[in-house]
Amino acid sequence: MRVLVSGASVAGPSVALWLGRAGHDVTVVEIAPALRQGGYAVDFRGEVFTSVLERMGVLDELRSLQTGGSPMRFVDESGRRLMRLPAEFAGGELEVLRADLSRVLYEHSRANATYRFGDSIAALDEHADGVDVRFESGIEETYDLVIGADGMHSVVRRLAWAPEQVLEKHLNYYVAGWEVPNTLGISGDSLMYNVPGKLASVGADRRDPGLAQTLFVFKSPVLQYDRRDLDQQKAIVREQFEGLGWHVPELLEGLPAATELYFDSISRVRVDRWSTERIVLLGDAGYGATFGALGTGTAVVGAYVLAAELARADFRTAFDRYEALLRKAVSTTQDGSRAGSFLAPAGRFGIASRNWLLDKPFVLNQMLKMAQNMSELVELPDYSVKERNLVQE
Repeated sequence: MRVLVSGASVAGPSVALWLGRAGHDVTVVEIAPALRQGGYAVDFRGEVFTSVLERMGVLDELRSLQTGGSPMRFVDESGRRLMRLPAEFAGGELEVLRADLSRVLYEHSRANATYRFGDSIAALDEHADGVDVRFESGIEETYDLVIGADGMHSVVRRLAWAPEQVLEKHLNYYVAGWEVPNTLGISGDSLMYNVPGKLASVGADRRDPGLAQTLFVFKSPVLQYDRRDLDQQKAIVREQFEGLGWHVPELLEGLPAATELYFDSISRVRVDRWSTERIVLLGDAGYGATFGALGTGTAVVGAYVLAAELARADFRTAFDRYEALLRKAVSTTQDGSRAGSFLAPAGRFGIASRNWLLDKPFVLNQMLKMAQNMSELVELPDYSVKERNLVQE
């Protein structure tokens, strides 16, 4: 089949790898001019996630790139330690930078897929014989299937699903991050500083100790802004954090020069059905939560399940099976996502309570067990050798 995949972050290259390996004619379109270099570390927990990475042939390479985890030390304005979370709390069994993961998946998939950077889907017309696609570049083509793997703000979802079919829930927080020179000499633990409803943090860049990565979180109702206007987003961050102490002024000084800024709401997306007749959603586009819902691992597993089901049945049956196998698990992990209120509790009591509780080894161990249990909610079918390897006979 001729398949168009929208998005070249994680879910898109993952499904392109499998479908290209199976002999389909795959094109991946990405609005960015090249692979994105920003973003934070992402983690994989549990046998299901790592077994899929192994079947993809990328596990050993990712292990060579792993960060070793990201320990977090919460401090007061003077730098005094309040509470520390070990590397495995956020890092799982395997943690890599999102940019490294995306690059590895791209390199392993591009031999059997065509990548088109700097373009995006402008219109979709689905009919009995395929999907007519018009791109922003003006190119018009027809595909057998279209896969929306283009994230929380999916263009495919916006074009092919009615608004009443989609629930986008704002979880009352925003997150931002950018790169700064490591003038503070940060090494080891990332440093985290709270005031009610806000978090400012900084950690050494895992690839270059001369650089550091910031993470800023703030509580806010829905904001209106242009997602392509970097200056407007920088102004929002500055306004939210102006006047705070600790190292916040120094970190904000690096904001104007930042060429890449990650800025987004902490939100959750639910779609009443993940597919139409010939269009299907994958990863955050169909079942995403910005933080804390095992989204990266679930996207990789989802790509594998979708491709394996396409290898064993017609596409309509495959879409139904893919959703039936994953919906309950991803809905449960979405419901467990409370990243905003965890990182930036709304009040001083909430900050103090979090720090006191998680400084207790028993409580911390229980939370680690909960995270592990969440990662085991996804159960892979016992696919045949042909479907596991997606090799046509």
